[in-house]
Amino acid sequence: MDKPEITQAMINAYDEYTHLTLDRRGFMQKLTVLTGSAASAAAIAPLLAANSAQAEIIAETDTRVKAEDITYPGAGGEMKGYLVRPADATGKLPAVIVIHENRGLNPHIRDVARRMALEGFVALAPDFLSPSGGTPADEDKAREMIGALDGKQTVDNAVATVAFLGGHDATTGKVGAIGFCWGGGMVNKLAVASPHLKAGVAYYGAQVPAEEVPRIKAALLLHYAGLDERINAGIEAYKKALSDNGKDATIHVYDGVNHAFNNDTSAARYDKKAADLAWERTVTFLREKLA
Repeated sequence: MDKPEITQAMINAYDEYTHLTLDRRGFMQKLTVLTGSAASAAAIAPLLAANSAQAEIIAETDTRVKAEDITYPGAGGEMKGYLVRPADATGKLPAVIVIHENRGLNPHIRDVARRMALEGFVALAPDFLSPSGGTPADEDKAREMIGALDGKQTVDNAVATVAFLGGHDATTGKVGAIGFCWGGGMVNKLAVASPHLKAGVAYYGAQVPAEEVPRIKAALLLHYAGLDERINAGIEAYKKALSDNGKDATIHVYDGVNHAFNNDTSAARYDKKAADLAWERTVTFLREKLA
């Protein structure tokens, strides 16, 4: 049986399933209609989802990095996280918080933290599901748990993460953040909540309301996917509020790519050209703003 072509409608159905109201059964029913058969739907579904087996670009055993699972003080309890720094670092480095998607702290985000460390930063990937016991292996369960988090407590835990990294012996005290999907939205919220955040990079993240923009102190770099209608609906209002309030913000929209274009574990949505360009811009931005 030939593998059916992955269409934009299939990708949109997966986005509806992972971010909106469609449940697993409803998603598979819709995918069956779109592909023409249950067998084809079963073949396509794994290509739309993230594949943890493809998560490692920088191996956990890579001797160029020093990585460890840590706990640190959150806003109201202990937070878990994955702390990574270059193994050959001889002095203090700027710090970057790596904020996960709505799947929690999974192997892909741990890998992104290792990549960030190799760019010359102390990187900390917090597990924002720590108050609920930590990220489970089941991604559907992780998404449910993310949806059940207390919003204020989660932002407060992000603010506490800035404070922890700012005072860490290995850092210069200058802290930035990078986040993807749910984490991109969290970067925007963190920029509002923490006056100590120096720089924030949001990949296809939900925007904050215009009335909250005046509180932002951090410089922002905002990456959006051209085909991501759900998130992109908020770009213009956010752009206007940032401009009206004189904020340091740069927006890039990558034409023809989907939400999660940076996630190289998702065969259907990953776009290497856009991901490489966005990463280059991200690293340049963070080096400049955290210098």
